[in-house]
Amino acid sequence: MDKVLPHWRQFAVFVAGGLLCAVADVGLMQALLAAGMHYAGATTAGFAVALLVNYAFHSHVTFEQAATPIGFARYLCGVGLNYLLTLGCVALTVALLGNPLYGKLVSLPLVAVNGYVLGKYWIFK
Repeated sequence: MDKVLPHWRQFAVFVAGGLLCAVADVGLMQALLAAGMHYAGATTAGFAVALLVNYAFHSHVTFEQAATPIGFARYLCGVGLNYLLTLGCVALTVALLGNPLYGKLVSLPLVAVNGYVLGKYWIFK
């Protein structure tokens, strides 16, 4: 049991980091929109900043590893995999239920667990 609890704490930190990045993403996007930037640029800027903050947070806080180019390349592969997982869930619920939101909601815990496992055992090794 002593070994399980730290994993749950680490996963909680991982989720908290994801929430922090979501706030950074949406906050920057909204600020740029308010400043008059086109939605595509504002969305891209928010996504890019959140991506970098997410990597930095998880490398230094969640997994306590130094950021490296190889780790960042692995992180980008994990992001790509989670994107495909999300698209698959959305496509499945559109086909079965006609609603993409259900797929997005189903994908969120799957992406969180997958991202944590990839981070712990592959990205930040």
